[in-house]
Amino acid sequence: MRIIFMGTPGFAATVLESILSWPQGEVVGVFTQPDRPAGRGGKMRPPEVKQLALARGLPVFQPLTLKGEEHLRLVTDLAPDVAVVAAYGLILPRAVLDAPRYGCLNVHASLLPKYRGAAPIQRAILDGELATGITIMQMDAGLDTGDICLQQTLIIGYQDTAAIIHDELAAMGGALLVKALERLEPGTLPRIPQNSDRATYAAKLRKEEGEIFWNQPAMAVHNRIRAMHPWPGAYTFWKPAGAAESIRLSLSPGLVGEPLTQPVPPGTVLGLTDDQLAVACADKAYLLPSLCPAGRCSMDARAFINGYLSRAAGEAVVLGEAEGSGEAVDS
Repeated sequence: MRIIFMGTPGFAATVLESILSWPQGEVVGVFTQPDRPAGRGGKMRPPEVKQLALARGLPVFQPLTLKGEEHLRLVTDLAPDVAVVAAYGLILPRAVLDAPRYGCLNVHASLLPKYRGAAPIQRAILDGELATGITIMQMDAGLDTGDICLQQTLIIGYQDTAAIIHDELAAMGGALLVKALERLEPGTLPRIPQNSDRATYAAKLRKEEGEIFWNQPAMAVHNRIRAMHPWPGAYTFWKPAGAAESIRLSLSPGLVGEPLTQPVPPGTVLGLTDDQLAVACADKAYLLPSLCPAGRCSMDARAFINGYLSRAAGEAVVLGEAEGSGEAVDS
């Protein structure tokens, strides 16, 4: 089977690996986003999919768009039986969708119709979902609106971050895609229309969504920290008494603690609990194992107290107080 692959980041590279391991498949072309500047030096970095494709000797195409006759010919000249799309990042015009013999299959990291859109993994964790999954979808012109071919569920564990779920879904997606490809030619691949009345949308993440607001329930704080790992990362602020500026503190996932025994301002540091920094939320304490002050290395909770909070002896320490901090971010 002649296959065109369209994808860009690590998630897509894992799916491509699965296709390359399928004996009945022949990847005749790989489409990926152009190289982008990355890091402090702004050095051009190729997408993970491009790196894998070149290592396997596959032809790589990096168009800025797929609109127009010239770009359509890039696809049709390869005479594909099917195109597989996974986290590509470009809109496919109708002419491209219709070009392969069996159309285009998409690997989407949610159980559609829930979490259509750009950030399904993070939004599912942010919403406190206990499960997510993979959908293999027959693409149409809408945003993740095509017919469902196959689905598989993945349980989201209490401590699972977006990074963990990302890697598990990528591997699951590659394996499920191969099962779908095996059923294309025999004509046994299901196509079930989505119920759009049940659709939800997973908007692209914004950097500012990583800020933690301690006036939320502790479980909501836990979900946000997990959802924002590794990007954009969860953070809070602390302004020491007499300091001109607040210190930004990057946060790692921790645990939901016990209910508060007395009312205190949200963000109040309650001390150490099992060597973790206990911070007051709306209902319970949240236990942080480590913090990373801006420009410094990450440190465990005890080291943070000894290195920073010991200077505030006798004073209440409240996290989240910074110029420009607003109300809780909508999820």
